[in-house]
Amino acid sequence: MHYYRYSNAEVSCWYKYLLFSYNIVFWLAGVAFLAAGLWAWSEKGVLSDLTKVTGLHGLDPVVLVLVVGIVMFTLGFAGCVGALRENICLLKFFCGTIMFIFLLELAVAVMAFLFQDWVRDRVKEFFENNIKSYRDDIDLQNIIDSLQRINHCCGAQGPEDWDFNIYFDCRSESKSREKCGVPFSCCIPDPAQKVVNTQCGYDIRKKSKSQWDDQIFVKGCIHALEAWLPRNIYIVAGVFIAISLLQIFGIFLARTLISDIEAVKASNAF
Repeated sequence: MHYYRYSNAEVSCWYKYLLFSYNIVFWLAGVAFLAAGLWAWSEKGVLSDLTKVTGLHGLDPVVLVLVVGIVMFTLGFAGCVGALRENICLLKFFCGTIMFIFLLELAVAVMAFLFQDWVRDRVKEFFENNIKSYRDDIDLQNIIDSLQRINHCCGAQGPEDWDFNIYFDCRSESKSREKCGVPFSCCIPDPAQKVVNTQCGYDIRKKSKSQWDDQIFVKGCIHALEAWLPRNIYIVAGVFIAISLLQIFGIFLARTLISDIEAVKASNAF
């Protein structure tokens, strides 16, 4: 006589395809970031000469885009394949990585709150290093210009920080036409001008500081960002909470699917 055991354990199609849909967005976004990063590098000739990356002392924004793209592509691929193939190893990799990123974000937020002076010094150092490489990379240049123009600021602590750049340095013996000046993004815009005057910052720091207020922004970008944060704290908190909820949702889906798969395997073992 044969006995058959009927088990109710099964993998939920709802969680399985919901996790697949969740990760397909990750995967497609990762592909888009990678494509954009590789295109930007090809435009700058980096793909034919990788020394251009190591020669840049500041941050190459394309590197950040590529890193984000690689992480999103890898996680999306692991999650999609893990969900469709019911592969526990890939699902655990996806779940563990998302958990690590979530805890890292939380730790950075707590550290930034508890050690504000240390964070301020690191931001100042980071900004100064990027000022040095302002003319070395067009993407970095555009980001700094946008930051200064949007926040109505100039330099890390003030316009004098542009002495860190060899082209703007007042102390050097450089013959640069930009010597003792600041980038055009530091200039107070003239509403009557429809075309941006890219030479508006030339020789401005040769004048007395009392004359600067009428022509350029004198507030440093670190102080501008510190003033911006309290005014937009609800927006920042909302974005952080939304990202955290998405990550927690992904972890929940992965853990639930892993539990279903393990339950099915356990029931089949009997």
